[in-house]
Amino acid sequence: MKVCRLRLLSRVASVALALFVAGAAMNTRAQQIVPGSMDVHWNPGAPDCQTDTQPPLQVHQYEPQTFILRQNLCLSAEGNFLFLLIGDQKALLIDTGAIADAAKMPVAKTVLGLLPQRGDAKLPLLVVHTHGHTDHRDGDPQFAGLANVQVAPFDLDGVKNFFGFAAWPEGQAQIDLGGRVVDVLPSPGHHRAHVVFYDQRTGLLLTGDFFLPGRLLVEDKAADLVSAARVIDFVKTRPVTWVLGTHVEVNRNWQLYDLGASYHPDEHVLQLTKDDLLTLPATLAAFNGFYTTAGHLTVMDQNRVLGALAIAALVILILLIWGLWRLWRRMRRKPAVSA
Repeated sequence: MKVCRLRLLSRVASVALALFVAGAAMNTRAQQIVPGSMDVHWNPGAPDCQTDTQPPLQVHQYEPQTFILRQNLCLSAEGNFLFLLIGDQKALLIDTGAIADAAKMPVAKTVLGLLPQRGDAKLPLLVVHTHGHTDHRDGDPQFAGLANVQVAPFDLDGVKNFFGFAAWPEGQAQIDLGGRVVDVLPSPGHHRAHVVFYDQRTGLLLTGDFFLPGRLLVEDKAADLVSAARVIDFVKTRPVTWVLGTHVEVNRNWQLYDLGASYHPDEHVLQLTKDDLLTLPATLAAFNGFYTTAGHLTVMDQNRVLGALAIAALVILILLIWGLWRLWRRMRRKPAVSA
């Protein structure tokens, strides 16, 4: 009996010690988080873009080594957010936005202007992407051929090889910027090569189009569900200051703006919370594969919705042509009026 009690006490002590060590590790992580500010009013675009005077790029300094850039809605209705993270040895730019023309949208010039000097040159820059949709990579040509700049691939094979994902979409990767480590998590569902970034310095979870205050566009529900579980499992043991996507498509009441709207009055804030993210699996589980609203979130398969609209337009066109043909036949059969 005494031996059993001793074994039980030993197991309890082991569990308590493990919980203490885990808690201490989490507290250490939390203490190391560098605070930042989201006290920013993003430019809302304009009802008449001909009179818009807002800059092409709005730059917000979250903390001394972290910048958030927002593209002008009048120049691109996507209104993309880009993220610049600066380490001791390298800087990381996440996404390049929706416009290639540097004269119209000077992404490279703006980013390079934010980088610190290292001797006679700017700090080396690595450009990566949350995923391969064109509004997240159209600015890539602005960085082509620049000294100390590397642009990572955005296609699936390129992403797997660049980050070393041997068993995609399982596993994790890391980018070491020197004194600043960024975790990379596979998150296909919106796009087959989508990834989410977690910045250990600030606790920011940068989710691209995987999770944001707006339309959650899903092209593969099964993959998205697995990705949601993977990302949530990752953040359970890590401090998350904010969850930041790459678009805002709703107002403060979570009402959607029209697709392609260049004016966002009373826009919702960019930042969401870990608790917001935790609602994603249930929302995806309820997704009917076409269009679903659950709580604040709207989930849709854009390809299916566009396909349905195309079919509806085709049916209307066929009915219109058939109606005109019937009218023409009736007019031909109508007897001529005698004089």
